[in-house]
Amino acid sequence: MGRPAHTGTMRGMVVGEMAEREDLLAATVVEAVKGTGAYAGSVFLRSRDRRSIVLAATCGMPPSLLGGWHLIPVSSPIPVAAAYSSGRTVHLADADETMCRFPQLAVALPYAFGSYSVPVGAGEETFGALAIVWAASPGSEGLSKAQRRRVRTIAKRLGASLADLRGRTGDPVECDPQTIPVESPAPSAPAVRAGLFDWDLVTGTLTVDDELCAIFGLAPRAFDGRAETLASCLHPGDRAALRAAARAAATEGRITSWRLRIRDQRVGGEGYRTVELWGRAPEADDARARTHLVGTVVDAQVGSAAVAAVERLRDGVFSLAPDGRVTYANHSALQLLSVRGDELLGQSLSDVLPWLADPDVEYRHRSAMISQAPVSFLACRPPDRWLAFTLHPEADGVTGRVVPSGQPSSTSTPSASSAKTATAATPARLGVMYHVLQLGSALTEAVTAREVCEVISDQLLPAFGGQQLAIYVVRDETMHLLFHTGHHEDFLDWLEGVPLHARLPGTETLTSGAPLFIESQQDLAQGYPGIPTGGVSSWAYLPLIASSHPVGTCVLGFDEIHRFTEKDRGILTALAGLIAQALERARLYDSEFALARGLQQALLPHRLPVVPGIRTVARYLPGTSGMDIGGDWYDVIPTGSGVCLVIGDVEGHSIAAAATMAQLRSAVRAFAAVGHAPEEVMAGANRTLIDLDPGLLASCCYIHLEPHGHHAYAVSAGHPPPLLRRPDATNTLELYVGPLLGVDRASAYPATRIDFPPGSVLALYTDGLVEERGADIDVGIDRLRASLAHAPADSLDELADRLLRNARDSSCRADDIALLLTEFGSGQARFLPAVTR
Repeated sequence: MGRPAHTGTMRGMVVGEMAEREDLLAATVVEAVKGTGAYAGSVFLRSRDRRSIVLAATCGMPPSLLGGWHLIPVSSPIPVAAAYSSGRTVHLADADETMCRFPQLAVALPYAFGSYSVPVGAGEETFGALAIVWAASPGSEGLSKAQRRRVRTIAKRLGASLADLRGRTGDPVECDPQTIPVESPAPSAPAVRAGLFDWDLVTGTLTVDDELCAIFGLAPRAFDGRAETLASCLHPGDRAALRAAARAAATEGRITSWRLRIRDQRVGGEGYRTVELWGRAPEADDARARTHLVGTVVDAQVGSAAVAAVERLRDGVFSLAPDGRVTYANHSALQLLSVRGDELLGQSLSDVLPWLADPDVEYRHRSAMISQAPVSFLACRPPDRWLAFTLHPEADGVTGRVVPSGQPSSTSTPSASSAKTATAATPARLGVMYHVLQLGSALTEAVTAREVCEVISDQLLPAFGGQQLAIYVVRDETMHLLFHTGHHEDFLDWLEGVPLHARLPGTETLTSGAPLFIESQQDLAQGYPGIPTGGVSSWAYLPLIASSHPVGTCVLGFDEIHRFTEKDRGILTALAGLIAQALERARLYDSEFALARGLQQALLPHRLPVVPGIRTVARYLPGTSGMDIGGDWYDVIPTGSGVCLVIGDVEGHSIAAAATMAQLRSAVRAFAAVGHAPEEVMAGANRTLIDLDPGLLASCCYIHLEPHGHHAYAVSAGHPPPLLRRPDATNTLELYVGPLLGVDRASAYPATRIDFPPGSVLALYTDGLVEERGADIDVGIDRLRASLAHAPADSLDELADRLLRNARDSSCRADDIALLLTEFGSGQARFLPAVTR
C-alpha cells in the first residue's frame, strides 16, 4: 500500500524540480532582455548525447517564428552554437558583422539585427548558451561594455543555479529534444490594471495592494485601511452602490462585475473613469470567512478607449502576436479581408485566408519581427481586390494596417504576381533553408567518405531528433554498410550484401529514386513483412543518387514513433541530393588518396635493416591530401664501414617532389655503398640534384656510425639539428650546417664528430614535426627536445608514438613528418625519463 504513495511522492519531486528549472530559465531570459533593451532572448541547454543544444526558454520571440532553430547541432557555425562549443562570447553588432562572421546565418535570416551569445556553465563545464537579439541598423555598435558585462553576469548566475539544482536534486542540466520550451512574453506596457483587496465586512477594514491604491489615486503608505477612504474617491452617486455590493457579498458570497466610477486625477479631479469590482467570500467552514470579501478592482479604461478609437477608423487595423496569430481585428479589417471575427481570431492570416499563404507574406512578417522595422506589401484578394498591408512591429507583437489599393504595376512589388496566384502555396520555412545551407556548407569541407558520413550524422540526427543513422553504398550491384552510428548495433544488418534488385525498403528507394518514410513498425510489417525492426520505431530511407548514378541509401532511425511532416519530407528529400554528391566526390577522393599514398609508401623503406648493437624505428605521417604527396624520406644503410642514418625533405608537395625524393634517396644509397665519406656523400647528392634540375631544393642530414665504437660523423644540408638523449642529459646537437641541396654545385658539407654513450637515443626528424605557423622553429625544436627528455616509454616504438602524439591530434598540420629514432646499446637500458640540462 505504501509503494504507490512513494511513487507519487517521487513523481511530485520530479515535477517540482522541473518547475524550478523552468522558473529559473524564464526569469533569466526575461532579465537579460529587460536589462539590455533587447526585444528577444533565448536559452539553449545541451542534449543528453551532447550532439546538439536544445531551445529551453524564450522571451519575446516564439520558437515557431524561427522554424529550424529548436534543435541545433553543436558544430553549427551560428553564434549560439559557437558560444556553447567554444566557451566564449559572440557579439555581433549588426547585420554586416553577422554576414562577415556567420554568413550562413545571415543568408537564412537576412534581417537587420544584432545578437550577443554567452556560454552558460559552472567551473569548466558548459551547460548551454544564452542569446539575446536586438534591432540594429547598419553601423550600430551593439551592446555597451556594461550591457555585455551584465549579460555575462546573468549567464554565470544561471550556470551556478543549474549546478546547484543538479547538486541538490540530481536533476540533470541536459534538455530532451522533445522538451517544449518555456515562453515568456516580451515586456510591454499593460493595457489593463488590476488591484487586489481583502475587505472585512464587519469592521470595514480594507487590506489592499499598491496597484489598487494607484487605481484609486491614493499613496499606498498614506492609505488608512478604511473603506470610507476608498469610497471618498468614488462618484457620489456610486458610494451607495459600493455599500450595496458589500451587503450582497455578505448574503450571496460574491460580487460579479459591479461597475464603479472613480475620480480621475489626470483631469484635475473633474472627470471620472469606470472600473469593475469583482469579489467573493472565501469558501470555508469557518463562519468568520463569510465576513470577508476578497477580490480585485479592474481598470480597463485605457484598453477600452483604444478599442473604441480603432473601431471608428475606416482603415483596417489588426494585431498579431509575435508568432503571427491574430489577436484583434477591427470591423474595417474584417470587411476588407472578407472574413468573420470568430474565424480569424487566434489563427494566422495564411491559415484562414489562402490568398495570403504566400512565402513573401511570411517573409515580411518575420522581417518585421526580427529587424523591428516596418514593412509593406501588396496582395490580391480574389478575384481582383488589391489590398496594401503595412506591419508595424514591437517586441510584443505587430500592429497591421490594411487599406484598398489600385492594381499594382509589374514593377511595384516583387510579390504582387505571386500573391495573386498563391491560393495553393505553402509558406516557405526558414528552417528548410537553414538545414540545406548548413549541411551543404559542412559537406563542402568534408573530404573523405568518413568525414562526409560524420557530417551527415552530426547534422541530420540532431536536426530531426533521430537516434540511428546508417549509410549503405552500392558495390558490385549489392548493398554494403559504409557507416553506422547509434546504440542499436544490429540496425539494418539484414541489408548487408543484399542485391540492388531485392524488394526491400533500402533497395527500392534507390531503384525508384523516391524517398521512403515509414512511421511505425505496423507500417513496416504491412509493406515489408518479416523485416526485423532492430528496436527502431520509425525510418526515413533517402536514395543517394548522383548524376543519375545510384550511390547508396541513407537511413535515419527513430526509437520513438516519428511523424514526418510535409516540411520534414521536403527537407530530407532536398538534402539527399547534397549527400549523394558529397559522398560520390569523397569516394573518388578516397580512391585518389589511396593511390597517392600507395605511391609515397612505395618510395620509402618497407622495413629497416637489423644492425647489431643498435635498434632503429621510423614513422612517416603524411600531412597533405589527395595527389599532393610530399618529399620527406628516411633511410638506414648498412655499409662495410659502418651504418648510415639518413633523413631528408624535398620542398613542395607534388608528384615531382616525390619523384625527386626517390632519385635523391637512390643517389645517397649509391654514394654510401661505395664507401664515400659523409661529406662526399652529401656533396654528391647536391650535384645529383643540380644535374636533375627539377627546380626544387632539399634538406638532408646524413650520419655515419663507426663500427665497434660509440661515435659517428654527421653532415647537414640545411636540415633541422638532430636530438640526442643521453642517460644524463638531452641536447640539440650542434652540427656544421651547409647550404640546402640544389643551390650551388661547389657547396661543401664539413663533418662533425658525435659521441654516443650506451643507452643513448638519437632522433632525426623533418621540419613538419617542429614547425608551427606564426612561431619560430627553434621553439618547436626545444619543445621536441623536452618531450624526448621526459617521455617515459618501455620501447623505442612507444617512444616514437609519444613524440608524434601531438602531431597526430593537430587539426591544422599541413606538412609531412618523418621521424627516425636510433637506440645505441639496445637492451642495456630501458627508456626512462632523463635529466635535462
